[in-house]
Amino acid sequence: MVESALKERYGRDVPVEVAVSEIQLDPASPALTPCPTLHWTQDSVGFVINKIAEHRYRAQFYYSVHDQYGTDREAFDDLGECVGVLLKLQADTAKDRAGATSGADGSRLSSPFTQFIDF
Repeated sequence: MVESALKERYGRDVPVEVAVSEIQLDPASPALTPCPTLHWTQDSVGFVINKIAEHRYRAQFYYSVHDQYGTDREAFDDLGECVGVLLKLQADTAKDRAGATSGADGSRLSSPFTQFIDF
């Protein structure tokens, strides 16, 4: 599903790596939990989706160790929605970083990911 969404977005295959990440699931606890992870890089942006439980996903993208962005959602229960929201937020952030000042945002753009997200 992820590879298909990336191919639709970028018009070509984007390699996705499968890994295990140790992440802090509970902010009140210092304990790290190993979680299956999908990672890919596109246009100098890294993307990470962690499976934190059965049908529960957490995602973020980053430009550097000091420049990271989450989705402002604790978790997604649908992987397709997770990927769609993550890619849309990154596109909006890239536009903001490029200095777009028209007031338009990515929600008005035609997107192949509308099948994953209820705009």
